[in-house]
Amino acid sequence: MDSTVMTFRFDDDGIIPNNPHLPLLLYLGAAKDKPSQIEALFNSHNWRNSWTNGVYDFHHYHSNSHEVLGVKSGSATIQAGGEQGKAIKLHAGDIILLPAGTGHKRLSASPDFQIVGAYPDGMDYNLRRGKEGERPLALEEIRQVPIPDTDPVYGFDGPLLNLWK
Repeated sequence: MDSTVMTFRFDDDGIIPNNPHLPLLLYLGAAKDKPSQIEALFNSHNWRNSWTNGVYDFHHYHSNSHEVLGVKSGSATIQAGGEQGKAIKLHAGDIILLPAGTGHKRLSASPDFQIVGAYPDGMDYNLRRGKEGERPLALEEIRQVPIPDTDPVYGFDGPLLNLWK
């Protein structure tokens, strides 16, 4: 398995907090040879509580867990980091790792788009939309989310372990 890993950092925009310390990681083509096996790949590295579906078409984030998303089929453009963030085009086999607090939404998708999501140690996750009343608790939760023990793509050796120190 070989891929290019890109990093993106996003500032708190007053609505979407993003993560003040950890970058988003984009593993381009990490599973391009076997996109149908992305869920098994994540699960084998203890990223569990997995699901297959799409991505919401509204800005949201998870304040109590990191999230990995792997494109199983099709393609999509995901806006990461909130309204002022970055549009990222994803294709089958691409994997995106969102640190807790990082906003994301689907801008567009092919009809056959499917994505697999998973969480370190099978953590439960919440859904935050940037509402004012949720912000104080969300900021505290983001600070408390631990760094995972494994990279969802490479296990005990991988970009997460080097870039999220």
